[in-house]
Amino acid sequence: MIYTASTHGVKVSVKTRFETLLSDPSKSNNIFTYYVVIENVGTSTVQLLERHWKIVDSLNPVREVKGIGVIGEQPVIEPGGVHEYESWCNLHSDIGKMWGSYLFKSLDTESSFRVQIPEFYMVHPAVLN
Repeated sequence: MIYTASTHGVKVSVKTRFETLLSDPSKSNNIFTYYVVIENVGTSTVQLLERHWKIVDSLNPVREVKGIGVIGEQPVIEPGGVHEYESWCNLHSDIGKMWGSYLFKSLDTESSFRVQIPEFYMVHPAVLN
């Protein structure tokens, strides 16, 4: 399943995958990767400055992750352009979810704005049977 949200001319799509070879559910170690596609569907050149994630693990309190850019980058995205990256998350349980926002800056107007990251689920495949 692909989760998508559009805010201020920026479209964010996320797809998740359970990493069987990297996980050990018997030790509460469930690794999920998430693949993110950020599309500039607006008319201004934008730069991604910061990320803010909320991570829900059904066995733990909500975690928050804030930081500069994504995977060490602060990409500039021209109108019609796309930036893609993959990252990962470790959950203690076999089901969880994430959502959040990116802080962007318009390079045309120098104004900053937040872009929604859609809520997406991470579910061990055995739970779906």
